[in-house]
Amino acid sequence: MKKIILIRHAKSSWDNPWLSDHDRPLAERGINDAPKMAKRLKKRGIKPDLILSSTALRASETAKITAKELGYSIDDIVWEKNLFHGSPNTILKYIHMQKDSKNTILVFGHNPGFNELINFLGGDIENLPTCGQFGFKLKSEKWADLKPEKAEVWFFDFPKKKD
Repeated sequence: MKKIILIRHAKSSWDNPWLSDHDRPLAERGINDAPKMAKRLKKRGIKPDLILSSTALRASETAKITAKELGYSIDDIVWEKNLFHGSPNTILKYIHMQKDSKNTILVFGHNPGFNELINFLGGDIENLPTCGQFGFKLKSEKWADLKPEKAEVWFFDFPKKKD
């Protein structure tokens, strides 16, 4: 069964107002939340076959922290600049393009695209918080089949959620 987990970047820093949005690093809270949330993935037994990430610094730092915690090589992360503030259609396009040999994919990116994609696929969410994770199971063995009628909500987790 195919599994996709959309992970919003951890909390970013606004300490330097002159930085471009793309170049904002993680804030201290983000640096603390990212490994904590990666450990929750590990506790679920999640082992990604592919990590796909926006090139924005806050997303890439979150992806690297998560990869390290899950034993996934940072060198194998696929960087995609179009995931930076990508629309739901853009995000879906990159998921559809993945090899069917990959069964569990983690995608690191941003709102509002993630919120809209989650709702389109059948999730019910107002806001995916920073470092939030939203998982779907695909009722197909082909990534190209990911659409609302083939998606099943798996889980929703975020840093402030109580166990």
